[in-house]
Amino acid sequence: MAENTRRNFIKRSALGSVAMLVYPPSRVLGANDRVRVGMIGVGGRGQELLKQVLGVASAQLVAIADVYTGSREAAKQMAPGIQTLDDHRRLLDMKDIDAVIVASPLHIHCRHFVDTLAAGKDLYSEKTMTWSIPEAEQCLAAAKSSDRVVQIGLQHESSGSLADTRKWIKDGIVGPVAQVESWMSRNTPHGRGQWVRKVPSNCTAQNVNWKAFLNGRPDREFDPFKFINWRLYWEFSGGNVTENMVHQIAWIMTALDLPEPSAAFMSGGVFSEKDGREVPDTIVVTLEYPADTVVTWQSTFSNSHYGLGERLLGSDGTIEHVSGVTDMATGRSREVIRYFPEKANRREGTTLSGETPNQNHMANWIDCVRTRKIPNASVEVGYRSAIAAHMANISYRRKERVTLEMAKSLRPES
Repeated sequence: MAENTRRNFIKRSALGSVAMLVYPPSRVLGANDRVRVGMIGVGGRGQELLKQVLGVASAQLVAIADVYTGSREAAKQMAPGIQTLDDHRRLLDMKDIDAVIVASPLHIHCRHFVDTLAAGKDLYSEKTMTWSIPEAEQCLAAAKSSDRVVQIGLQHESSGSLADTRKWIKDGIVGPVAQVESWMSRNTPHGRGQWVRKVPSNCTAQNVNWKAFLNGRPDREFDPFKFINWRLYWEFSGGNVTENMVHQIAWIMTALDLPEPSAAFMSGGVFSEKDGREVPDTIVVTLEYPADTVVTWQSTFSNSHYGLGERLLGSDGTIEHVSGVTDMATGRSREVIRYFPEKANRREGTTLSGETPNQNHMANWIDCVRTRKIPNASVEVGYRSAIAAHMANISYRRKERVTLEMAKSLRPES
């Protein structure tokens, strides 16, 4: 991270602490009151979350803030009557907003996370929680010093498959789990790289607050391609690890009650998407945990046949969760979670299938805003999964196995 970025980061931390004293806490909600919601960032992912919150009857979308006029206009088409703002600080100043959804690009998550809590608003922060390990430490500290409800956008934490897995483990039918295998695969037509989006004609320097998007990074001429396709570059993104792996790693860590990894190693490269991207498209990650458990995750953007899934390999049984496996004859995919007994230790055991339905992750957050309960994807889960993702990326970029202590001592690379 550039030195001026570090200075701005420290300055924002101090301002966040001062703001805690300035902003009053949110109102107390009555039984018939709807939770009034604001959104920061309404690009592609933000618009998906906008649809989700509009579908929650006990929530009311009041306003959105985005640095790009095109995104603001699109949001207003989806939710006529909402107020649109070009500065997130103006949104946080609004007294008729109780809670805020942050769906800005990854490298701005920390600023919007801390500012939202400092403004006394409850928070839904899209995954991964932060762009770096120091930012994860800052966000965790801010959440712990606040009484606000924080949900991280790790939707797998609200899945029925996780509930079934935790039950089977609690029932003692899995036994110690020494190894977990996980994977995620995608594909696109030749010549159309994963994540690459066409730059809209109205994406111009006049219609984008480029300085706000850079968020303290070195100033340079407006680059519409990087603005739209920020996921391709380390300066703004953590690549596939922070976009996809983090969901599955959080699911695994919650299922097995794992802390941060003790060490990580990641190999791979840009093997199929030869379009100028910096982040790898083919990946193998190994995460070592202190509880005698090793987790692997592999991913490719050049084959989608096996979808995504996890296998928890216990001494007494195996849990297999598969989502997106494609039937080559019909083209259909399905999600299943099953338990298989290990006959060596559970001779009379039987195969089981999970039946717990998924919860609505957004509705869970809104409900917790009302009840003040801890949501399914707490800030602690967001923190641990972010640390795992950042350790993997640090290992890849340094081309060496990285321990937790080593990763926390390094300056983030932009």
